[in-house]
Amino acid sequence: MIKNLVQSMRIKHWIKNIFLFVGLVFDGQLFIFNSFFRVLTAAFLFSLTASCVYILNDVFDRKADQKHPKKKNRPIASGSLSIKIAIIFVIILLVIVLSSAYFLSQIFSLILFGYVLLNLAYSRWLKHIVIIDVIVLASFYLIRIIAGLSVIEVQYFSPWLFLTGSFLALFLGIGKRRSEFINKETNESSRKVLEDYSLMLLDQMLFIVITLILITYCLYTFFAESLPSNYSAMLTIPFAVYGVFRYFYLLHIKSEGEAPEEILYKDRPMQLTLLLWVGLFIYLLYGV
Repeated sequence: MIKNLVQSMRIKHWIKNIFLFVGLVFDGQLFIFNSFFRVLTAAFLFSLTASCVYILNDVFDRKADQKHPKKKNRPIASGSLSIKIAIIFVIILLVIVLSSAYFLSQIFSLILFGYVLLNLAYSRWLKHIVIIDVIVLASFYLIRIIAGLSVIEVQYFSPWLFLTGSFLALFLGIGKRRSEFINKETNESSRKVLEDYSLMLLDQMLFIVITLILITYCLYTFFAESLPSNYSAMLTIPFAVYGVFRYFYLLHIKSEGEAPEEILYKDRPMQLTLLLWVGLFIYLLYGV
């Protein structure tokens, strides 16, 4: 039972919660122990909350998952984990997490509660509404950024960076839908909302969002007050461009993107690009 519960928590997906550290890093507080510890704690609590959401989604989608070539092996869909035990576990874990989050930050606890409600609304209704579905998917990443900011005293967080994060999140959401659209012919449980999309529409949306990502990021490197005044942050632009293009390549040539976290775990060029980009940015921002 414990093994099935842990599997249902999808710990591999916790990597998404790295978005909580965006505010900490780019606000210049990475090496402030108290701020780092608070964000690290928040990321752990957010990860547990996300796991609760994953389990609830598995409960709601169990019939559709049973027709999916991969999802049919999940503990709830396969019947190896009972719905009753799963729901009891979620209730207990959510009570513990939300109580702990309240002591960390009242605003943070409200964000977690709102995240759960939005996920439930998405699972039941919003994922069936064309365009709204990808916007909500993107909002899940933005909520993570806001959650990280809510537990520290923000000195200056550039609106250009927030816009870049928004468009990047939208890029991931649209890319996920594109991959699902490509694979729908071999998937009996494909989302009904995919019938309202076309490959051309999704590709055009991706082109627009990629342009916005690169424009807003370039503007961030030049105009953010928290960055060095000598515009040295522009040196990170090539890494950002390659990272976005690499992901775009994986979407179109490899038909990946249905699970963005899998790309980070498997694709070595993407891993190296992110490592170099983060390393260079930390060097320029902190002078370490």
